[in-house]
Amino acid sequence: MELLDGKKIKLEKIQELKKEINNFKRKPGLAVIQVGDDPASNVYVGNKEKTGLELGCNFEHIKFPSDVKEDLILATIDKLNDDMSIDGILVQMPLPDHLNATKIQNRVCHKKDVDGLTDINAGLLMHNKDSLIPCTPNGIIEILKYYDIPISGKNVVIVGRSELVGRPMLSLMLNNNATVTICHSYTSNLKEFTSKADILVVAVGKKHIIDASMVKDGAVVIDVGINREDGKLYGDVDFENVKDKCSYITPVPGGVGQMTVLSLYQNLLKAYKMNNLDI
Repeated sequence: MELLDGKKIKLEKIQELKKEINNFKRKPGLAVIQVGDDPASNVYVGNKEKTGLELGCNFEHIKFPSDVKEDLILATIDKLNDDMSIDGILVQMPLPDHLNATKIQNRVCHKKDVDGLTDINAGLLMHNKDSLIPCTPNGIIEILKYYDIPISGKNVVIVGRSELVGRPMLSLMLNNNATVTICHSYTSNLKEFTSKADILVVAVGKKHIIDASMVKDGAVVIDVGINREDGKLYGDVDFENVKDKCSYITPVPGGVGQMTVLSLYQNLLKAYKMNNLDI
């Protein structure tokens, strides 16, 4: 078993991004909109800001109270869409229930949509056309390529069908010529599917939903889950139980989460280039 070390990849790739940014005429600008004071969101935004400043980017954090009116958020996005110093706009999830997340996400100009969540970018990805791709799935592909793990012709099983991970992961794997099965809460006999996977991607947010009996010998296991319990982090995969059965596995923490932040800034640079043709 070999660990798929997201932290190692991130450190290497960040240095490459930093060199590229140093040659730009101006610093790329990222605006993050946050609503409320969710503790996990505070941590995630803090990590994004830390990485952005390390890269030499401009980082604008716009924080609204949890009872903010939707019109104010939409007006703020409109202003950022028109701001030439802002190359990427990210709306931190989750949003309070009184807000329409789909409407808000789709207000972001698709060329500044560094989360890859607008309908336009989702459609471009589905049709295997150039687009801004959701950060976590893109980071997973980057991990597999970094470790020279083949995707083409492999049997890939994705557990979870969220807009953030499962659905874009399906498109990315198809675009890389894998045979893909996607499982979800209505799938009966999950083990029947997961035990046949050459590459198993698990993104459901349930601690240790996958054990060794559900994993094929020599499989590549990608654990996207981050579950907090008694101050500790656990994945969706029972790591200790599964690690000796697979060929590669991502740890939690230190695996996919590291790649998500990296992919965000790779998207920001891509957006910068799309919006600044004279660089």
